Amino acid sequence: MLQRIQTIYMLLAILALVALYVWFPVVADAAGLPVIDKNNPLMIGCIVAGAIVIAAAILNFKKRQLQFVLNRVGILINFVLLGVFVYKSLTLSGETLVSEKGIGVLLPIISIVFLVLANKAIKRDEDLVKSVDRLR
Repeated sequence: MLQRIQTIYMLLAILALVALYVWFPVVADAAGLPVIDKNNPLMIGCIVAGAIVIAAAILNFKKRQLQFVLNRVGILINFVLLGVFVYKSLTLSGETLVSEKGIGVLLPIISIVFLVLANKAIKRDEDLVKSVDRLR
């Protein structure tokens, strides 16, 4: 059933990752030039892997436990991505002015929040199915 609320949450998490890659600079220096560019293989790998894992979770809507595990893997990938961003922003050199961090640093956090909400909805569905099975 693709019309469940957790599917919407997972789609929003994928959209946050796609927006991270397409539209927003991740970290910009004082001159406005992007410091983390789209040629960073770890960043690209985390974004693509996160989107693939979340898409696989959406397509496994009949297997709620696998969907729950895939969402947790997606959360871990987003934490790695967030760690890369924090590391890169802390190791910027030569800044004399206040650097302007883009919204890209917040997008993995937004994706993590949507995945946690999706996991709560999956857990609620699983509890509902278990309660109905007890009544039989």
